[in-house]
Amino acid sequence: MSNFTPSEILHSLNLQPTNPGTSTGSSWMSTDKWITSFSPIDGKELGKVSVTSKSQYDEVVKKADSAFKELRTIPAPKRGEYIRQFGNALREEKAQLGALVSLEMGKSYQEGLGEVQEMIDICDFAVGLSRQLYGLTIKSERSNHNMMEQWHPLGVVGVISAFNFPVAVWAWNLTLALVCGNTVVWKGSEKAPLCAIACQNIWNKVAAANNLPEGISSIVSGDYTVGEWMTVDNKIPLVSATGSTRMGRIVGAKVAERFGKSILELGGNNAIIITPSCDLKITITGAIFGAVGTCGQRCTSTRRLIIHDSVYDKVKSALIQGYGQLKIGNPLDVSNHVGPLIDQDSINNFLHTIDAVQKEGGTVLCGGEVLSGGIYDQGYYVQPCIIEADNSYESVQRETFAPILYLLKYSGSVEDAIVIQNGVKQGLSSAIMTSDLREANLFLSERGSDCGIANVNIGTSGAEIGGAFGGEKETGGGRESGSDAWKAYMRRQTNTVNYGIDLPLAQGIEFNI
Repeated sequence: MSNFTPSEILHSLNLQPTNPGTSTGSSWMSTDKWITSFSPIDGKELGKVSVTSKSQYDEVVKKADSAFKELRTIPAPKRGEYIRQFGNALREEKAQLGALVSLEMGKSYQEGLGEVQEMIDICDFAVGLSRQLYGLTIKSERSNHNMMEQWHPLGVVGVISAFNFPVAVWAWNLTLALVCGNTVVWKGSEKAPLCAIACQNIWNKVAAANNLPEGISSIVSGDYTVGEWMTVDNKIPLVSATGSTRMGRIVGAKVAERFGKSILELGGNNAIIITPSCDLKITITGAIFGAVGTCGQRCTSTRRLIIHDSVYDKVKSALIQGYGQLKIGNPLDVSNHVGPLIDQDSINNFLHTIDAVQKEGGTVLCGGEVLSGGIYDQGYYVQPCIIEADNSYESVQRETFAPILYLLKYSGSVEDAIVIQNGVKQGLSSAIMTSDLREANLFLSERGSDCGIANVNIGTSGAEIGGAFGGEKETGGGRESGSDAWKAYMRRQTNTVNYGIDLPLAQGIEFNI
């Protein structure tokens, strides 16, 4: 087990039985409406968080806008220093916050620690970035003229995050937004509201130590209604939203109506192509972790295996054997591989999809049951499932946020497998298992994977923060985290400076008066 009991986890992060759900920093606001957080581990209540009212939301955005006007004048390396301190604060609280993620969301303690490590890593990245917010110098066609391009902060950034990564996605956005000079208003998931309160408590220590103004980082709490306020709010020029494709269609359209900007991180229907030359050990480990990690509730979870018919039976047998060794139970027990689903709705979706794919012609090879007895009766535990299917099935075409792995067979060349892989509406993560250099490079080429993430000899999940994270098609097209994803939090400005005594016009136009 982890070294903490549930009460110790909550107490260590200053979480109470009832918690104000709205904060601009040192200022906290409450209402008489509440969200109750239940642990999917055993169904027990963890605490209550108040729902943000419209007037409180307006006050939060007002303070965030005021803080932005001050923050943008602070040199970027100084803003980076605040993030450096925040990263150190997270290091001090890593074990406790990782345990809270497991307790409230249900992923394994190892994965909870890994999520907090992502937060720490993106802090380190952002500190360096604070001295690398580069523009361009451009040669002018006119004598005695300079041209350059620079980047300026946008203002208040709205962040809407999902339950499956209840802390890391916020950190991806917060760190980049702040070093770029923006302030952040965060609406966390109503399924994991205590994680947001805990993160705000940690940030507030850094803000107080540096005498930062109210509103640099704020939180609001509630259901989709609070998110809707963000999407239509002209005071929020950028909304970064993580969730389902259905949610993304609504958010993207509403933000676009007011000509705002959005970063959309939506669904994935991720596949691994398994070729005849694959390394079987790497393949099986990568496929199983990708499929059952976070109980299949990652946007990068492996949903489909596209297996060459020459190795199909061997891979299928090894997968079934591996699934038989999975330990399912309390995620705070480090000996367990898989924890619970988030709630009963997720179990219902799991069962409905298995039933639907069988009606379409699929064959269940193992798993697919709701577990019972002991702790299983209190939480939301299922046996991860492997199903033989066809890519054309409606159930396979749709992302199901649960541990269901579809086995799809291909024959012929890797080009045939790539057609199957790309033959879904989502385009987040993808991988190929091969020892063939030609196959690997074709997969990574313009004729290969159409996903935002394409891997060779690793699985679909577990991205590092150094690269831009996001996908294509119904995944939304947004990019967060590393590389030059910071530019999404900025506005681009082109400058031309005349340092001569004449006024030549561009394109050789003559205008004499």
